[in-house]
Amino acid sequence: MEKFIAEIAERIIAGGSITQEEAIRLSDAQGSELYDLFRAASRVKEHFVGNEVHLCSIINAKSGRCAENCAFCAQSAHHTTDAPVYPLVQEDQMVECAKTAEVNGSACFGIITSGTTVKGQELEQILAALRRIRKETSILPSCSLGIIDEETALKLKDAGMDTYHHNLETAESFFPNICTTHEYREDVETVRAVKKAGVKVCSGGIFGMGESAAQRVEMAFTLKELDVDSVPMNFLNPIEGTRLEGACNITAQDCLKTIAIYRLILPQKRITICGGREKNLRDLQSWIFFAGANGTMIGNYLTTAGRNVDTDLTMFSDLGLTTVMCAH
Repeated sequence: MEKFIAEIAERIIAGGSITQEEAIRLSDAQGSELYDLFRAASRVKEHFVGNEVHLCSIINAKSGRCAENCAFCAQSAHHTTDAPVYPLVQEDQMVECAKTAEVNGSACFGIITSGTTVKGQELEQILAALRRIRKETSILPSCSLGIIDEETALKLKDAGMDTYHHNLETAESFFPNICTTHEYREDVETVRAVKKAGVKVCSGGIFGMGESAAQRVEMAFTLKELDVDSVPMNFLNPIEGTRLEGACNITAQDCLKTIAIYRLILPQKRITICGGREKNLRDLQSWIFFAGANGTMIGNYLTTAGRNVDTDLTMFSDLGLTTVMCAH
């Protein structure tokens, strides 16, 4: 396995690529082979994207009562959870949260809403917030508003949105186990519509929902085919009241292994570690960068608390990582 891993890294650095079958084989790495895999991913990362770390923060701008039945989600109306329920927050609150994120060192700030999509007055309110964030801060705003078309993407772009976030969540072959209220192709079409509008796309998923190692690789190759710009990787934090409340946690080693395999499949993309980092990686959180990640979310997530921002900033400094500063 050591020679196999080294040959793949050399091929990728030379401009080649890894096959789906090879990536699945890497999922079998165990013991000391994991260190070989992490080193290969780290070499590929350093070659293509350097040693910088991109930080992002979000606001849960509209919470709960979502009509979708995603098995992992505390905000689904199909579940009974303690997740907060409130309508779209005021424009001022979005702007103030963006300013706080900028002070904390985030390079991008995401406005996230529950629900299948956003339109009408809610969309207008978000457009107004985007214009102010662009005017009053240097942070790059992004949005995650569900399924949208090219026309909506263009409106958001014109208002100042830099990136649109829309997760595929999992592999197409596993998606029916997670959500049945919309089809996988609708998510893929959203990604394509946003790209057609000339907007950068942030798209990834959640790991540890019962999918196989091969299905994790399957999603990575879908993201590669779609040519998304950045890939957020979340690790399931089972929430009581959801369909996945009893799911077995993914191991810390599996989290790191998956990050490394994604770096080899997507050598030039930004790979950002988001939800579930604290719960699933625990004392190994700093290893995400050795495994190939070059971004992470700081602050709180949608319905769960993140780690103290100062603790994360200290970690980056201890690792000798340079954080990317805000810049329009």
